[in-house]
Amino acid sequence: MKFFLSCEHGDNQIPKEYASLFKDAESLLASHRGWDPGALELFKTMHSENTFFSIYSEISRLLVDLNRSLHRRSLFSELTKGLSKKEKEQILNQFYYPFRNAFGQAAQKVVSNRDKIFHVSVHSFTPELNGVVRTADIGLLYHPAHNDEKQWAKRWKSELEKEFPHFRIRFNYPYLGKIDGYVANLRKRFGNSYSGIELEMNNKYANNQTVIDSIAKAYHRICI
Repeated sequence: MKFFLSCEHGDNQIPKEYASLFKDAESLLASHRGWDPGALELFKTMHSENTFFSIYSEISRLLVDLNRSLHRRSLFSELTKGLSKKEKEQILNQFYYPFRNAFGQAAQKVVSNRDKIFHVSVHSFTPELNGVVRTADIGLLYHPAHNDEKQWAKRWKSELEKEFPHFRIRFNYPYLGKIDGYVANLRKRFGNSYSGIELEMNNKYANNQTVIDSIAKAYHRICI
């Protein structure tokens, strides 16, 4: 088993050549729409000597969302969707394809060697969305039809409950694990050789190192 980590929304940076598109958008960039607060710190804490491959991005998803397929309307935000086809392709070539290709090439080598992959894509979610309070501290997203993913999720939940006896840890919340995302893409590409879970931490814990350390400890125990 080879362990992979990724963090698609680690920061809200905008390269200077695109800064004019985000004039007066500071509050939007700082919100959960611009990035996943706490996710990059959690990703780095989860990284260990057992990690076979890892990759993260600090570019804001409002420039281009690395966790969306090319056909999705949300690939580009309202601040970039009006760009020309050529300008969008330039952004994809600069940020989207390098991220996905690096991961895909590493995964292909593992699968070609007849090894298996366990991948965790690290995210955080806003405690409240559109006036609705999210009822979870940690979410583990997987595809219900993928038995290996289900077993990984169950094991991890069990370990997390040891660390957080009073936390609400939920499967496939606040999103479904089978919806569009990079994990879903890799699942289709590599079949049963690949298992992927999207980890969702409530971003109210973004600056809580104790919580971040404990999530990582639970992860490290299932990767032995």
